[in-house]
Amino acid sequence: MTRKLALVLSGGGSRGALQVGALYALLEAGIQPDFLIGASIGGVNSTFLAIHGFSRETIDKLKSAWQHAHTGDIFPANYVWLTMRAMFRRSAHDPSHRLKEFFIAHGITPELSFAQLSQLQLILVSTDLNTGQPILHGEEPEDKVLDALLLTTALPPWFMPIHKQDRYVMDGGLVSNLPVEPALKMGATEIVALDLTDSRAMLGQGDRLRVFLDRLIYSVEKRHLDLELQLAEARGIPMLYIDLTSEVPIPIWDFQHTDELIDQGYAITRKVMDSQRLNHPILLASKSRAE
Repeated sequence: MTRKLALVLSGGGSRGALQVGALYALLEAGIQPDFLIGASIGGVNSTFLAIHGFSRETIDKLKSAWQHAHTGDIFPANYVWLTMRAMFRRSAHDPSHRLKEFFIAHGITPELSFAQLSQLQLILVSTDLNTGQPILHGEEPEDKVLDALLLTTALPPWFMPIHKQDRYVMDGGLVSNLPVEPALKMGATEIVALDLTDSRAMLGQGDRLRVFLDRLIYSVEKRHLDLELQLAEARGIPMLYIDLTSEVPIPIWDFQHTDELIDQGYAITRKVMDSQRLNHPILLASKSRAE
C-alpha cells in the first residue's frame, strides 16, 4: 500500500495559534505530510501550508499572519449580542467581509483554484445543514480556495450559514471538527492530528446563554472526536494525536495571545513526540527517512 500521511487540523478559532507552534515541532522531527485537511481555523492554517509548502520559511510567514490577525477584530467578542441580532435579522455589519479581506491580503486570491496548489493536496471541510454531512472541498480541482475557506469558517453567530446551490453550508466543525473520518475517506494510511478541542469550555462563565452555547459546542465536538478517533483505531490507521490544550482557557475570539500560544503549541508537541519517539510508527518512519 502506498504511504499517504495526512496532517489533520481541527477548528478552534484563536487557539489555532497553538497549531503554528506544533507545526514547527513536526517539521523539526522530519514529518512531511502528503496532504492537508482542516476544518475552520485548521482549514485556514492548512491552506497557507498548501500554497507555500511545508517549510520553516512558510511557518514563519504563517506566524506573522497570526500576529497580524489580532489587529483585524475578525471575531467580535460579544457573540451573545451577535446571536440575538442574527435571530431578529438586525445584523447591520457582516464580519465575513473582514475575514475575506484578511485572506486576500495574505495571498488567497478569488481566482485561486485547488488545481493550482502545486505544493500539497488540500481538503477543506464544511457542513451541509440539509444532510448533516461534511462537504470536502478540493475533491473538485476547479473549486475556488477562497470560496471554500469562507464556507469552512462560517461559524455562527459571527458568520451566517451560506446558501450555495441546493446546500445550506456552515463551519465544518459542526460535523467534523477534527476531520479524521474525511482524511480516511481521502485515503490516508497515517494521520498526524492537531486537536484544539478544549474541555474547559464546559466551565464557561457569564450569562446563562453564553454558558449554554459553550457547553453545546463542546458536547458536539467531543462526541464527533471520540467517534472519529475510534474509527481510525478500528481501521488500524497509525495516528499521532496531539492534544493542544493551552495553559489557561482562551476564548475562540481572543487573538491577543498569539505568541504565547505558539510557544505552548511547540512545547506540547515536542513533549508528546519525545515521549513516543522510540515506539510510534510515524515518528520512527520519519527518523528513518531523515537518516
